[in-house]
Amino acid sequence: MTPQTLHLSDPARRAIDADADRPVRVHVWRADREDAPLLVLSHGTGGAAEGLAWWADGLRAAGFDVAAIDHHGNNYLDGYLAEGFTWWWERPLDVSFVLDHVDARGPVGACGFSIGGYTAAAVCGARVSANAYAALMTGQIESPPTPEYPGIADELAARYDESDARAWVELAAADYRDTRVRAGFLLCPAVGPLITSESLAAVDVPVGVRWAAADDITPPAGNGMRYADLIPGADGGTVGAPTAGHYGFVLPEQDDPHAKADVVAASTSFFAGALHG
Repeated sequence: MTPQTLHLSDPARRAIDADADRPVRVHVWRADREDAPLLVLSHGTGGAAEGLAWWADGLRAAGFDVAAIDHHGNNYLDGYLAEGFTWWWERPLDVSFVLDHVDARGPVGACGFSIGGYTAAAVCGARVSANAYAALMTGQIESPPTPEYPGIADELAARYDESDARAWVELAAADYRDTRVRAGFLLCPAVGPLITSESLAAVDVPVGVRWAAADDITPPAGNGMRYADLIPGADGGTVGAPTAGHYGFVLPEQDDPHAKADVVAASTSFFAGALHG
């Protein structure tokens, strides 16, 4: 099914690369039922909504409406911007903006892959540690791998000073919980080591987490498993074969139909229980 594409813009935020409102492009798949729950879907680092169309199609076929976002500055269709890879807080704000503008015919959930998994967790209440983000920005701790955009740190250093970085810490660590979101599903979620254990323990909506056993981009032990272990009652588990990796969900040359089928089955089952119960 071809989704409807909405070209929205948020006047409360500025575009990274222009004197204009922040663009928020969203692709909407509608299910064949009038009371379909709405799931907001967030792509991974450097990805795009179309790369997760297999997931959106599976969710729609199971009776869910899906609104998938192309995050500004962090999607391959519009080009990459260093800020789009490091201003993580803009992503949950995109989710909330979409919920303001896309009609929800039923209860609302959020889901995402990689940094999109963090995005879904953030609107469920997960919060980045201010100290950890500050250490990341100053190079005291190693940045997560970003093969899609090497040289981010040098580019940011050339455009911003320490006062800018201090302001980012406050933004990164803020609370982006959206109470309209009643459940979240995280696939290979990123930045797990930077999320506060207190915020994960305080998440009070159902959360499902899945990871790939051989993922070396968001290694399960510090990411998916950490979310699952610390969020009360979280439904965690592995998808795909023991050799399944991170990019089997998004890169054609590494396509992993088995792992994708597991994700569709797990997420549709999870949301059916979490949003219909």
